[in-house]
Amino acid sequence: MYRSLTGTPRDVALLVARLLLAYIMVMHSWKKIDAGLFDTAAVFAKFGIPLAIGAASFTIVVELVFSVSVALGVRMVLPGAMMTFVMAGAIWFVHGKNGLFMADNGWALVGTIICATLILMSTGPGRFSVDELLSRQAARRMEQTQAIPRQTVSV
Repeated sequence: MYRSLTGTPRDVALLVARLLLAYIMVMHSWKKIDAGLFDTAAVFAKFGIPLAIGAASFTIVVELVFSVSVALGVRMVLPGAMMTFVMAGAIWFVHGKNGLFMADNGWALVGTIICATLILMSTGPGRFSVDELLSRQAARRMEQTQAIPRQTVSV
């Protein structure tokens, strides 16, 4: 019977996946920042994306916030949902009509980003993450709180 990774190998795999995905997305965001907001918006408009300046701004912010969130492994669900929305828009407006393959500007990379994002949203970031650190601290505080003796107050 096949079993998926558990323990440290699973956490290392999740860390590597998070860091690679974050790197890919921060580079895509940086390319838009380097081109400038108005030039990026002009490209968006050429693809028929409505409210191009707003869409370009939103896309840049989402890609940056998502990259940081995924790299650190902190609160990934909302940024992940927003990234999935942005990538679905990229398929709808830009890549979907070109087929699958990247040589034809198809949607393979965008689809892979969506898959990786959904998997990380489903599995969580793993042990080597800020979320895990925060979770451990919260559990420790809860243990300390429960260890405080209860006093009854009579009125």
